[in-house]
Amino acid sequence: MKNSEYAAGSLLTVANLSVEDVAAILAATDRLERMAVGERVRILAERRIALLFYESSTRTRTSFELAAKSLGAMTTLVSDKSSSIEKGESLKDTGLTLRALGAECIILRHANSGAPYLLAKATRLPVLNAGDGMHEHPSQALLDLRTMLARLPGLSGRLVNGKTLDGVTVVITGDILHSRVARSNAMLLPKLGAKVVLCGPKELLPEDALGLGVKGTSGSVVIERDFDKALKQAASHGQGVVMMLRIQRERLAGLELDLGDYISRYQLDQERLAARSPEALVMHPGPMIRGLEISGEVADGPNSAIEEQVRHGLAVRTALLARALGVGGFESVTV
Repeated sequence: MKNSEYAAGSLLTVANLSVEDVAAILAATDRLERMAVGERVRILAERRIALLFYESSTRTRTSFELAAKSLGAMTTLVSDKSSSIEKGESLKDTGLTLRALGAECIILRHANSGAPYLLAKATRLPVLNAGDGMHEHPSQALLDLRTMLARLPGLSGRLVNGKTLDGVTVVITGDILHSRVARSNAMLLPKLGAKVVLCGPKELLPEDALGLGVKGTSGSVVIERDFDKALKQAASHGQGVVMMLRIQRERLAGLELDLGDYISRYQLDQERLAARSPEALVMHPGPMIRGLEISGEVADGPNSAIEEQVRHGLAVRTALLARALGVGGFESVTV
């Protein structure tokens, strides 16, 4: 993201990542993953990274922390339940305090959309957006992309460019309205040629979600209300992905949603998968509610790449930390 307001190496959105940027991040991920442990641990030796989490997180927080430590960095975790945040300290002042204590990079998860921009501008430190409100989750989209490249037939080792995902249909189903994961994927994947099909009831998928499309790409973003028809689209293009999203009950206040009806119409179970898209790759960013958006049989089945997503998340976030601090081949990165 080329903007002098933010420190080089920040990742606040996928919107301004070029295809070349994505290719460089994935290439660095491969390079770091192949590196011997003793060599990798010296890359960020003695560098200081702060994890600032205003929301609960398991996968994202843990993988960023493990990624930092695998590079030799020192980490500190600050949460809103065990710091001055609980006393009313502003995000800006918390960020400035972390900078004064020696933090060189901040990983931020925040309930308010746009918070990473405020923090990056106030601190002038590289900031990695680990999820902001209903806005974005950039690293999740990158790890989802890497999972697809690893699992879909014929894509492993393919050069990353604007046509890498030509012919691939990705069906994202569930709470699109509140999903930063859906938003980041719908912005990133069409840049590489994918067709993204957003699926869900109107309460969770407003018509203006079509604004997620990225102009000037070979891919597209469309809405399909009927889950069975969406699954058939994934099957009919040869290479299909079905990404299920959690129903975010904590965000449903004021929405009239019958969960029984939702399960009947939108749950991915084995019978529906086998009948509509038997070869599709099944993904889920977590946390997963078995028996609601996905059945346990599908989550644990041969089509599932859910655990692989977690492993790819650790690898991708290692590269993003190296990029943030300008090492490991990213010495001249700008944003």
